Amino acid sequence: MTKVKKLINFDLSKMSNGGVQEKFEQELKKVSENILDENTDAKKKRSVTITLTYLPNDNRDAISVYSEVKSKLVPQNGVSTTLLVGRNDDTGAIEANELKSGIKGQTYIDDNGDLRTDTGEKIENVENKDKQTKDLKESSEQAQVIDLQKQGKKA
Repeated sequence: MTKVKKLINFDLSKMSNGGVQEKFEQELKKVSENILDENTDAKKKRSVTITLTYLPNDNRDAISVYSEVKSKLVPQNGVSTTLLVGRNDDTGAIEANELKSGIKGQTYIDDNGDLRTDTGEKIENVENKDKQTKDLKESSEQAQVIDLQKQGKKA
């Protein structure tokens, strides 16, 4: 049995000293990671495309071959949330916080067992801030009280 000589000796895996094979493996890794990503649609198709572009010289006896390896991935699924917006009653500044409880004004218990506001702030911290604000207002009001009877005795 005689061995037939190959007329075209152009092995993709050896092209450009293995560069095309290396790029293919990199793109295949991206596709594999995308398939394993729980945040993507498992049923959608992914692809790896190898494009070879041939540019012959003027004599048509030599060809420059350019290779490009690309992958088409599935985008990650989007996520949504609710943002609570309003003005701060004390300062008038605009505030925005993510709704964490599911319903505006509703408190919830987090994974550590801490009671939190609808925006995720610890109730304990809110109560401490409220107490500090109340104490500050009371001390400020007391400092501004003028006892006119005592002023009259000094005169």
